[in-house]
Amino acid sequence: MTRFGFLSTYPPTRCGLATFTEALAGALAAGEPHTPTIVRVLDVMDSRRGAEDIARIPSTVELVARNRVTMRAAVRALDQCDVAIVQHEYGIYGGPDGDEIIPLLRSLNTPAIVVLHTVLSAPTDHQRVVLDTVCKLAANVVVMTDNASEILMRTYSVKRSKVRVIPHGVPVSREARPTKHSGPKRVLTWGLLSPGKGIEWGIRAVARLQDAGAPVEYVIAGQTHPKVLAREGEHYRESLQRLIDDLGLADVVTFEDHYLDDSQLAEQMARADVVLLPYDSRDQATSGVLIEAVAAGIPVVATGFPHAVELLGGGAGTIARHQDPQSMAQAIRTILRAEATAQQMHNAALRDTQDASWPAVAERYRALADRMVAIAA
Repeated sequence: MTRFGFLSTYPPTRCGLATFTEALAGALAAGEPHTPTIVRVLDVMDSRRGAEDIARIPSTVELVARNRVTMRAAVRALDQCDVAIVQHEYGIYGGPDGDEIIPLLRSLNTPAIVVLHTVLSAPTDHQRVVLDTVCKLAANVVVMTDNASEILMRTYSVKRSKVRVIPHGVPVSREARPTKHSGPKRVLTWGLLSPGKGIEWGIRAVARLQDAGAPVEYVIAGQTHPKVLAREGEHYRESLQRLIDDLGLADVVTFEDHYLDDSQLAEQMARADVVLLPYDSRDQATSGVLIEAVAAGIPVVATGFPHAVELLGGGAGTIARHQDPQSMAQAIRTILRAEATAQQMHNAALRDTQDASWPAVAERYRALADRMVAIAA
């Protein structure tokens, strides 16, 4: 059986890559004799946490930014595996644009599948060099949408034969239709809070819905991103609270200021009538929040970042203009006023994600890895 190694952030670190890796590693380990090797990526701040935190992680080793000793240990651990699955995001590795990943990949003897979580359509020169080099050193490159694949081919120097499109996985237990509930219609945004999430535009959009003929409430669930919290504290959340107060929405907008575990997230999703993703980014190739919302069959209103444009194109939601509360409000109003529209979006969502369960996605990674091992034999 193929022995998998993973290089990524990993819980208890709270970020999308950590959650993704935990889910994929768990799905690949199901029924297998080998437990995947986890090499957990840490920044210097994370590495100073106590032993109690570290003891919870099934890691063989940790990779700390700007630490060559841990880099050599990471390479040794991954070289004990048949295939390494490397999550790539510019911000998680040390060096400018995370370029410390390059010497690590050069040192690996084990073939690597590199999973790209960000594919910028207009990278800086250095970002382009970093990603070109990472892809050159990978045996295979995985992106999660056709749009990301097209950008990769158009903007970077990557062999088309290396690239595979494998969707982001979703939990198999999130297919029930959201339950009807009494009280105001509920708009939900969740995830780690940070500038760029566009929450201020969502708040302004909800302010425009107060004359919609039926009460609408807005729940913003999730704690501030740990790195943002360390760098600038709760400045962003406080600015949002001031906006809420200025607009007279204190009884309409609610913060759930904590990290949602699976059961808490399921409860929030079950009560949501619309999920709103008002992100500022025009380059976001992958959104775990988006795929989970669609998999749950909840109508989605999102700005036009690439993953949303592709995933919602089949009817599971609608696209609103960036930084445009009027556009967002109109999209939300259309869904809330027409039950038939919400039902059509629900049906389209379940159709479009039926082959994206974590077990199904893991099988595609397994098949790719098995081919790599056979070629190397």
